[in-house]
Amino acid sequence: MEIKMVLNGRDEFFDVDPSIRLIDFLRSRGLTSVKEGCGEGECGACTVLLDGKAVTACTLFAFQAHGHEITTLEGLQKDGELDVIQRAFIENDAVQCGFCTPGMIMAVKALLKENPNPTAEDIYIAIEGNLCRCTGYLPIVKAVLQIVREGAGKECL
Repeated sequence: MEIKMVLNGRDEFFDVDPSIRLIDFLRSRGLTSVKEGCGEGECGACTVLLDGKAVTACTLFAFQAHGHEITTLEGLQKDGELDVIQRAFIENDAVQCGFCTPGMIMAVKALLKENPNPTAEDIYIAIEGNLCRCTGYLPIVKAVLQIVREGAGKECL
C-alpha cells in the first residue's frame, strides 16, 4: 500500500505493509527515538506528533499516517541545533536513563504548541500518559517551567 506523509518536515512516499504498526515503520526508517515500552499505548515511550498532537505510535498502523504530518524527536532539531525543550531537559537534569525522554519531549512539544504558557498542573496533565521510572517527574516539570519563564514556549508554536 502506498502512503504519503510529511515525515519530520519532508514530503515522503512509502510502500508499506498494511499490517505494520507506525512504531515499527518509523524504527525501520532509522528513527530510533521512537521506543517500544508496553506495546499498548500505556507508557508513552513511543509518543510522536501526528499533525501536532501527541499520539502513541504503537497503537496506530503506518497507513493511518497517510496524508498527515508525523514528527519524531529527530525532527525537532533545526540546522543541528537542539530544540528549546531538549535544551531545557538537559539543563534541568530531566534526562536520566533516557528511555522515556523522547516520548516525554514530544508530549511537552504538543502541550506547548497548544499552550505556550502552561501551569505546573497543565504540564503534569500533558505528561500523565508517559511513564518515567527515574526522574520522579519533578525535573521534567521544572524544565518546562523554565521554558515558560524564559518565554520560549512560543518557539514551539
